[in-house]
Amino acid sequence: MATPQAQLAEIDPVWSRIRSEAQDAIAAEPLMGGAIHSGVLHHRSFASALAYRMSLKLASDEMQAQILREIIDGAYAAEPELVASARADLVATYERDPACHRFLQPLMYFKGYQAIQAYRLGHWLWEQERIDLAYFVQMRVSETFGVDIHPAARIGRGVMIDHAHSVVIGETAVVGDNVSMLHSVTLGGTGKEEQDRHPKIGNGVLIGAGAKVLGNIRIGDCSRIAAGSVVLTDIPACKTVAGVPARIVGEAGCAQPSVSMNQTFEGE
Repeated sequence: MATPQAQLAEIDPVWSRIRSEAQDAIAAEPLMGGAIHSGVLHHRSFASALAYRMSLKLASDEMQAQILREIIDGAYAAEPELVASARADLVATYERDPACHRFLQPLMYFKGYQAIQAYRLGHWLWEQERIDLAYFVQMRVSETFGVDIHPAARIGRGVMIDHAHSVVIGETAVVGDNVSMLHSVTLGGTGKEEQDRHPKIGNGVLIGAGAKVLGNIRIGDCSRIAAGSVVLTDIPACKTVAGVPARIVGEAGCAQPSVSMNQTFEGE
């Protein structure tokens, strides 16, 4: 008969691995025992641990963690895709970020990962027409993580925001699946227009640090945007763009730049 741990690994291998890594972390650093027990080992599921983490991070004098925990638990029960996307984002971070050596790290320590999960909660609230609560979550994400994502923006799964400081994603922006971006990225507008005014980022795109993608433009699947670039026009699929303003400087160089994370360009 399979042990409980083996059964858990079969049902949810991501959660099983996080729990195993948590136990190893406590053995290596007993002073982290309280934080890791309350953050991971106390919980029966990944969803429970994630809800606990988000409630702590988003809490403030205006809204206590207990209230936020009830809101998040309700969201995860009503929309399992929120938790599925969180798993996909966690695996993406582990696979793409060379500083990530354990599944435990994004859940416990990485603000880029945590900011995306908090955004996902805000987006769900926005779609439920709980507008003020969605704005509250957006405000707390900005204050806590230094990341400002409008709750109406649409972001796919398997997304990694590395370092995450000063990332801004506007109201009508769309980000596809398996996208990677670094710090100080802006997906913004070009003026005071009020309709569809933000970029549409395709699947598998890599956006380098400090890049600005502005206006209702489309970035094709599996393209690369070099660090510091300012993109103002549509970009076809599988291209590398660089400069201010950005121009096409070559092919993407691989099938999925967001996974390879290769930000160098040697010319064609």
